[in-house]
Amino acid sequence: MSLTDKAIDQIRELIRSGALPPGSRLPPEPELATQLGLSRNLAREAVKALAVARVLEVRRGDGTYVTSLQPSLLLEGLGGAVELLQGDSGALLDLMEVRRLLEPVATALAATRISEEGLAEVKRHLDAMREARDDVELLNSHDAAFHRAVVSATGNESLLTILEGISGRTLRARIWRGLVDAQAAGRTLAEHEAIYSGLAGRDAALSQAAALLHVSNTEQWLREHLASTEALRSGAQVDVEAEKTGSP
Repeated sequence: MSLTDKAIDQIRELIRSGALPPGSRLPPEPELATQLGLSRNLAREAVKALAVARVLEVRRGDGTYVTSLQPSLLLEGLGGAVELLQGDSGALLDLMEVRRLLEPVATALAATRISEEGLAEVKRHLDAMREARDDVELLNSHDAAFHRAVVSATGNESLLTILEGISGRTLRARIWRGLVDAQAAGRTLAEHEAIYSGLAGRDAALSQAAALLHVSNTEQWLREHLASTEALRSGAQVDVEAEKTGSP
């Protein structure tokens, strides 16, 4: 472990112990360095790293503060990290697998906790999806909002932030599906209607099964699409090599 990592751990421990609760102001840099037995350079680097991680907020002319430490803040970098994986087919399938593991269970939980207002929000996006079935981009926008409304109904902010990060990446998969498969819009609507029916009936088992079917169908389509795309690429590469060598 580097000296900077150790310095970061020391500041994190002050936060974990409650010595620096959310919203509190850190001591000035010289005082913080002395308190932790660090050089000022190490203290500065640790603060910078924790600011990037949204644990600390540096306010020019005012000082450095501990943030709210809310999951939505601390985990917001997940979506950006996931986006960096956009060119990796294997990573995309891994993320779809994670979504399949989490989202059906989250939907079941939502069925037991959703309010009338939350259910109305889910239905609003379902109705908008019906209206937008011939507009792929708009359909997918309401698709994402539908799932956000469902997971929001759990009241679990960490779960919502994690699934938002993953779904932000898989939104591309849903767009591909709409562009490549002309029947996708109808199937997607039917799957979402089944999820809504489970939620409206406050039926956790039915909601989970409907969500699992929906995510599994999307994952299966994506696997097949990526496999066929890879086969086409391989075939094209063989053709190029044949042209170079003059082979039939």
